[in-house]
Amino acid sequence: MEQLAKMDLTDLKKKIEKGKYILFFSADWCPDCSFIKPAMPEIEAEYKDYNFLAVDRDENIDLAVDLGVMGIPSFVAFNNGEEIGRFVNKDRKTKKQVEEFIDSLN
Repeated sequence: MEQLAKMDLTDLKKKIEKGKYILFFSADWCPDCSFIKPAMPEIEAEYKDYNFLAVDRDENIDLAVDLGVMGIPSFVAFNNGEEIGRFVNKDRKTKKQVEEFIDSLN
């Protein structure tokens, strides 16, 4: 999974303007983020039509605020720069819940 560099919303929109993306917001100190991280390689392998970007919420706090991501771990999906769905809250997420979210995007 590509680690997103620190950037603002304008730069992010340029980066994701073509293709399907899922932004995975997390932080090193977050136990619920650590819970889902081991499942992410499997999820990425199942959904090859999406580019997954890991977003450090603390490093990209302004971006998180601009996108309305207050709780982590959270997922925001884009298709050609347009948001198509979000799974944003502060609750622990299971692999099955993340898969159900991605399945709901189609």
